[in-house]
Amino acid sequence: MAKNGLEFRQSVEKMVDVAVNTIDLDPNVVTAIKVCNSVLQVRFPVKIQDKIQIFSGWRAVHSMHRLPSKGGIRYSLSVDQDEIEALAALMTYKCAIVDVPFGGSKGGVLINPKDYTRDELQAITRRFARELARKGFLSPATNVPAPDMGTGQREMAWLLDTYKHLYPEDINYIACVTGKPVEHGGIRGRTEATGRGVQYALQEFFRHPDAIKQANLTAGLAGKKIMVQGLGNVGYHAAKFLSEENDAKIIAVIERDGVIRNDQGLAIEELHQHLCQYHSVQHFPKGKFHPNGMEALTLPCDILIPAAIESVIHKDNAPYIQAKLIAEAANGPITYEADEILNQRGITILPDAYMNAGGVIVSYFEWIRNLSHIRFGRMQRRFEEKQGQHIISAIEHLTNQTVPEWMHNEIVKGADELDLVRSGLDDTMRNAYQEIQETLRTNPKITNYRTAAYVIAIRKIARSYLDLGVY
Repeated sequence: MAKNGLEFRQSVEKMVDVAVNTIDLDPNVVTAIKVCNSVLQVRFPVKIQDKIQIFSGWRAVHSMHRLPSKGGIRYSLSVDQDEIEALAALMTYKCAIVDVPFGGSKGGVLINPKDYTRDELQAITRRFARELARKGFLSPATNVPAPDMGTGQREMAWLLDTYKHLYPEDINYIACVTGKPVEHGGIRGRTEATGRGVQYALQEFFRHPDAIKQANLTAGLAGKKIMVQGLGNVGYHAAKFLSEENDAKIIAVIERDGVIRNDQGLAIEELHQHLCQYHSVQHFPKGKFHPNGMEALTLPCDILIPAAIESVIHKDNAPYIQAKLIAEAANGPITYEADEILNQRGITILPDAYMNAGGVIVSYFEWIRNLSHIRFGRMQRRFEEKQGQHIISAIEHLTNQTVPEWMHNEIVKGADELDLVRSGLDDTMRNAYQEIQETLRTNPKITNYRTAAYVIAIRKIARSYLDLGVY
């Protein structure tokens, strides 16, 4: 898998180079931006079933121009240093694109989490956490992990508890990780944040008639035929929200064992439950199964959402992709060579550094909440309700009519934490898209969304470096 990691890293670097070539920037600043600041590699023993096993883990910090550095921890057999460095770089650019004041970081352990019991994974996670914390790679002030492939709320809780016991005097210990359970300092809306961000990004795209026309699409998400590759956390939530709230049709879901299709639209929640129970999309009663899932990437559709792993669209299958719009919900699902082919063919691509930023955006909200030691909405919610009630009273007094119950409930309702998280996420995704669109419109050298997004990121980071005198 090291080869794939190297290809992914090279793809990210080449895509950055394309963006750099469209702007006038000091080569020394470019060098400072591209270099990975530091990489920690650890090998640590854990007793598994009366035997000592040695595990390898990494944590890369690409940039500390903003603190803390932010990025997930993944458990996968594809983990290696090249992949971790590439993902850390992507995090730096991602945070800059959506104006989240974090540097970029990433971590991982070379394991298949399915091979271990809950207790064994806890032992591995806690030992990895100690390695990170003692070497300065886990801290609410300098380096804050989050869930990624193969990890989730449970692993974040273990990291948090380990850090707390190592540094009991740190009153902000709860902010050392994000993506935690709500009961332990997490924030509502974080679990589905990346998938929700994909939905908000597509909604904003379809508010721009010129962009829709360029992608050879018709107005509105309703009725759009969408294919999703990977029904994990991101793919599941994106597909669920788009189908249930935007009336889009999820016509195919590609998983490891094959593809399930239904041209009238799949029932995503039912498919998700089926997948959780049987660990396969095969035998799902409301769709047609075919074992060759990767071949299904080339089926005709309006929108293709790759939401699993890197490099699923490459130079060999890119000439046959028939989607009009590709929304990259995964990190690096399109290689550099494939990206060139798809752009030449006129297929619109909304890049990963923007599309899957929902996770880090809501992680930022969670981190701020943890540092402030108060949940969002606690101070103003009842005040907003009273204001709404005053408005209702004024309307009824002036009209001498009773306001309908549904209108009363909407006006009187004060925003709770989830409302505020969704509002902040929607606003951030909208603003970022508009900035990308404006950059694309005003610079004739920029011909696609990916280059525009990287240009925005590089300019912001370069300004930070120059202001601080980093190089």
